[in-house]
Amino acid sequence: MSLQTLLEQGTNPPESGVLASHPFSTDSFDSAVMSTYARFPITLERGAGCRVWDTQGKEYLDFVAGIATCTLGHAHPAMVEAVTRQIQKLHHVSNLYYIPEQGELAKWIIQHSCADRVFFCNSGAEANEAAIKLARKYAHTVLDIENPIILTANASFHGRTLATITATGQPKYQKYFDPLVPGFHYVPYNDISAVESAVTELDEGDYRVAAILIEPLQGEGGVRPGDVEYFQKLRRLCDEIGILLIFDEVQVGMGRSGKLWGYEHLGVEPDIFTSAKGLGGGIPIGAMMSKKFCDVFQPGEHASTFGGNPFVCGVALSVCQTLEKENILQNVEARGEQLRAGLRAIAAKYPHHITEVRGWGLINGMELSADTQLTAPEVVKAAINEGLLLVPAGPKVVRFVPPLIVSEAEVNEALQAVEKAIASLAV
Repeated sequence: MSLQTLLEQGTNPPESGVLASHPFSTDSFDSAVMSTYARFPITLERGAGCRVWDTQGKEYLDFVAGIATCTLGHAHPAMVEAVTRQIQKLHHVSNLYYIPEQGELAKWIIQHSCADRVFFCNSGAEANEAAIKLARKYAHTVLDIENPIILTANASFHGRTLATITATGQPKYQKYFDPLVPGFHYVPYNDISAVESAVTELDEGDYRVAAILIEPLQGEGGVRPGDVEYFQKLRRLCDEIGILLIFDEVQVGMGRSGKLWGYEHLGVEPDIFTSAKGLGGGIPIGAMMSKKFCDVFQPGEHASTFGGNPFVCGVALSVCQTLEKENILQNVEARGEQLRAGLRAIAAKYPHHITEVRGWGLINGMELSADTQLTAPEVVKAAINEGLLLVPAGPKVVRFVPPLIVSEAEVNEALQAVEKAIASLAV
């Protein structure tokens, strides 16, 4: 079944299904599920392409994509076929055995990146945990650092585990979870002098900077792209003093930026980088990639029960191959330029409310003025009323991360909805 057929079928609400047979109750949900999310008041039931439908049959254009995760949108034929084929063949075995699908996916990643080795896990946080552990072992065994320090950036986001929220340079994510993991220090993003000062100042006794962990573009920190000159100086600094450069590509990687990897925008290669989100197109998978020289893990030093099982790797490989076969990166670049141009035209109409539009490919942010009372969640709610799903990236930035297959017509439709939402709030 083609994607077009799925989209045509998707124009009508479902006649039956689990939710239709058993009416959904938000009260029942809230009484059973921990309140770790501030949920918007809609209940999504199904999707096709770049569209989703709620339990009332209302249609939405999805510019959230599971927060930059549904690379090929919803119910893409390549994923449907891969899921069906793999679940009927073999879905899970232990990493105590060779897994052909895992080897094929690792080979694809290596052929399409600067990596020499791949470790598979289940999420971006776990991928970053693996990178942190690898950097620490490298520091102890190769650099002879007794107390290694990893530099990260203010306003960064690296995950929700204890180590990765410590690595995250945003105190709001760390509140109430102390004592935090030692060995991290924060510097301003895109500020090379701050990095140089930190490297010098933290070199005391048994303590020394061993690695820099940074996003090529800060996603949760407000969709802020890295400066080319800054990253090139960062690479030279790491080479000069022999420390590792680690890129968190969990949100920006796998074609989201218009290139397969975010580092390609910056003219440098990391020693270690991580991926998740878009890698599986919505199927949970994470990966930590490294150059051969810093692959110092030995058997038993790191592991994952579910990481890299046949099911997730088979589906992720289909996502990777579809990106390549259908030239989706070209669409990402074209639609990203179209989206930014349209958002800037809206910003020009509402200069008191919108100060900047920025991003790469199909990860873009619209920053609201500090002088306006408008907040990103308010804009998101207004857009929902217009049939468009968006997501905040902080209190003052609205994020646009649609599936990478989004069409020219759908971008125009989204822009119309955004303008209506802003107009309703501006009044």
